[in-house]
Amino acid sequence: MEKIGFIGIGLMGQRMCRRLLAAGYPLTVWNRSPGKCTELASAGASVAASLAELVASSDLLFCCVSDTAAVEHVVFGADAIATHARPGQLLVDFSSIEPAATRDFATRLQANTGAGWVDAPVSGGVLGAENGKLVIMAGGSEADIERIRPVLAHLSQRLTRMGEVGCGQVTKVCNQLIVAANAMLIAEAVALAQQSGVDASLLAPALAGGFADSLPLQILAPRMATQTFEPVQWKVATLLKDLDNAVKLARETGNSTPLAALANQLMRLHAGGDNAVRDLSSVIELYHP
Repeated sequence: MEKIGFIGIGLMGQRMCRRLLAAGYPLTVWNRSPGKCTELASAGASVAASLAELVASSDLLFCCVSDTAAVEHVVFGADAIATHARPGQLLVDFSSIEPAATRDFATRLQANTGAGWVDAPVSGGVLGAENGKLVIMAGGSEADIERIRPVLAHLSQRLTRMGEVGCGQVTKVCNQLIVAANAMLIAEAVALAQQSGVDASLLAPALAGGFADSLPLQILAPRMATQTFEPVQWKVATLLKDLDNAVKLARETGNSTPLAALANQLMRLHAGGDNAVRDLSSVIELYHP
């Protein structure tokens, strides 16, 4: 059985690690803030004191951190993964980061250490991570993706190889473009219903099964209608970062994405102050008169 090292114990990482432990995998965890590892240690995980220790004890290196800069730091920072990785190891990055940076990182890691790279961003949110129902879109060689498929089966309902390294991140950009723009439209619809005399808490069940239905509608609309923003399921900052990646990719490839650009502007407007760490459903506040 492959030994797994997991880097990044946030909203998603915590739940993914619990599922790996439940499946019986030897798991070592590391987080920049060690306190976030305490619950996993009680559940049977080993806690590495450093990235060097985690790399030394692992066959597969799983990474789930906030953004491109964070991935670069844990892989190429001082005394980080690239300092200690070895041939035969495989880094699987669940983070959502820039496709061009992913390709660069994978090339550098392979050249410097012989270790492989699979970009495997996920969709499904906190509930998907908790229930093992994530959707994973992966970029990498067929051999590398088949190697991790049995492990990721404990985390996901579906793993799809989208192409070579970087293609998983391109697919996630497309996914987040749809989710973030949809969230803004859902907020508009909820606000319109409320201000037109309709009980907006009935929108999601009324539209279920119709052409307007979606998981974001069923999750976000009730929270928006009742202004229930806890617990946090999708951080505003996360969607803003992903929209930034979408707009940047469109610019790099010469594509026009006017709806993504508008959603990006609205998300940035809402993310001011403390809103960046709040739940995505809080964007309804943009539409209050």
